[in-house]
Parts: sequence; C-alpha cells; structure tokens
Amino acid sequence: MAAPTWFCLCLTLTLVLVSEVRGNSEGDALYTLRRSLSDPDNVLQSWDPTLVNPCTWFHITCNQDNRVTRVDLGNSNLSGHLVPELGKLEHLQYLELYKNNIQGTIPAELGNLKSLISLDLYNNNISGTIPRSLGKLKSLVFLRLNNNRLTGQIPRELVGISNLKVVDVSSNDLCGTIPTSGPFEHIPLNNFENNPRLEGPELLGLASYDTNCS
Repeated sequence: MAAPTWFCLCLTLTLVLVSEVRGNSEGDALYTLRRSLSDPDNVLQSWDPTLVNPCTWFHITCNQDNRVTRVDLGNSNLSGHLVPELGKLEHLQYLELYKNNIQGTIPAELGNLKSLISLDLYNNNISGTIPRSLGKLKSLVFLRLNNNRLTGQIPRELVGISNLKVVDVSSNDLCGTIPTSGPFEHIPLNNFENNPRLEGPELLGLASYDTNCS
C-alpha cells in the first residue's frame, strides 16, 4: 500500500529540516571561530551565518551530505584564538590553520573530531599544552604543531594512533622525553628539535618521561 501524500511530504520536510539544523550547527561553530579571529585581509568575508549551511563559504569544503570536511585557512594573516566549538564539526578531515598569528591554547574539544586526518597548526603563536584528548583521533595521519609556544609533555595518548605518519612539534618549549613506541618509532628526531627542555628518546622502564617538566 502506497504511503499517503501527506506522509511523504512530512518525511521530506523532516529530512530537510534535519539537514538544515546540522548545517546551521556547523555554520554556528565556524561563525564562532570567525568572531574569535581578526581578519585584516577579509578572507572570511563570505562566512554568512544566515545561509542554510556553510558549504558555499570560501575556504570551506563539504561532502555530498553538506557536512563540513575541510577548513583551509593556512597563511591567511589571521590572529585571535581557536574555539571549543570546532569540536562540533564531526565530519571534519582537514583543519588547516598554519602560518597565521593564532594565540591561546588548543581546545581539548578537538579530540572529538573522530574523522580528522590532518591537524596543521604550525607557525602560529599557540601556547599551553598539547591536549591529551588528541589521542582519541584514531584517523589522524598528520599532526604538525611546530613553531609555536607549546609547553608540557608530549601526551603518551598519541602513541595509540596507529595511522599517525607525520608528527612535528619542533621549535616549541616542550619538556620530558620523546616517545619511542607505536607510530613514534618512525618519526625523525629533527621533528622534535629546538625544544630546550625536551630530552632524547625515552628509555622504556628506566626513566620517567616527565623529566624537566617541574
């Protein structure tokens, strides 16, 4: 028996509304980022929060379901800070914010980005610690945080990311020792250089990895 016309219309309207709510949720998160950034070159001018979703905004890429998969804002002369709302972009695969003047800390909520492949925050002015929550990013392949002002230890939670191929935390102020297990077995030592308080590769079972962190 065919479904009544009114039922089909209601179902279609419901699906459209769900899509719009999702789109607006992601748009709201990105617009929160925009409001936290200084943008002298107007690269974010197209980020209009009144649109149904952010997929028509410059520097944003979406999938066929209109979910945000890329934020490409590298080398855009931006300053300001990151916002925890970025953690709501659950389909995001690439977060590219390198070569700006972003300050503040890395939000722990970025650990909610379960689809993230690349996190590129290098060449900024970011401080604070590397969040342990990044260890939840099981799809992560590229983690480039070099040339910032990060402190604290390299979280051992990152050792559990089997897909991780590139880690660069050079030119920060990290402390402790360099992990040697999991994906870190194949990361070159020069990706950790210019951290005056960071010691050589840890000797498992022989030394505490929080050395020089007091």
